[in-house]
Amino acid sequence: MLTLGGLAFLLACVFGSFIASGGAIGPLLASMPFELLTILGAAVGTFIMANSMTGVKHTLAGFGMILKGERFKKTEYVELLSLLFFFTKLANQRGAMALEPHIEKPEESAAFKHFPNILADHHTTALVCDYLRMMGMNADDPHQIEDLMGRELKKTLNEELHGSHAIQTMADALPALGIVAAVLGVIKTMGHINEPPAVLGEMIGGALVGTFLGVLLAYGIAAPCASRIKGIVTGDARYSDVIRAVLVAHLHGNAPQVSVETGRKMVPNEFMPSFQELEESLGKLQVPT
Repeated sequence: MLTLGGLAFLLACVFGSFIASGGAIGPLLASMPFELLTILGAAVGTFIMANSMTGVKHTLAGFGMILKGERFKKTEYVELLSLLFFFTKLANQRGAMALEPHIEKPEESAAFKHFPNILADHHTTALVCDYLRMMGMNADDPHQIEDLMGRELKKTLNEELHGSHAIQTMADALPALGIVAAVLGVIKTMGHINEPPAVLGEMIGGALVGTFLGVLLAYGIAAPCASRIKGIVTGDARYSDVIRAVLVAHLHGNAPQVSVETGRKMVPNEFMPSFQELEESLGKLQVPT
């Protein structure tokens, strides 16, 4: 909602100042539909040319992120840390093989059922189960696991950032596409060179609307959207970093409380629970094994 509020404020300032300074809004509105059709049509066409279907879906999903904001708040981080605490404590008490019933069929696991939001997140569930399974296969070198998880998380982050990069590329192209629309308007004007100056002036003004819209769409809308999507994606990526931090700390031989505290420190400051809040949550954790 903050993004929509910023957009409304931007448009109010741009068009409001134009009207307040004596600008005639009529010719601007008359030319805008055709200029927008040229600019946005060309932008969508080049976007489709430059991206695969997966890239298009990522980009469309990115606009949904703008409206919804970050997926993971304090509650989600507390639940994740609690689940990881349960698994690391269980592994310490009964060995890595005790995790097998939970990771082979997570939909039947009492631990995962205790946290339905995590179970519904297939990416998170798969990430946790895959690396716990590797630990049960004696892949217990913390440096190797940290490196492997780091490379996988980097790959996933780059894929998730594709939508932001695609919109930023479009933003870079929009001013040039605005010039294309303006040039077409000038060509149209030159075809009516025998008209009176008043008519030619209105036609030239309409042509310049293309340049105006190209710049406004690029730097006032597309670029901020790309930046916002990038911020959300990189922020949500810290959720997976918490999993890596806890599991690596566990493989280093730390106690479950210490491993979870290591993960807590990876939570973004905006959503990081306090030590006392996390301790209170862990104290209430009663998941049957």
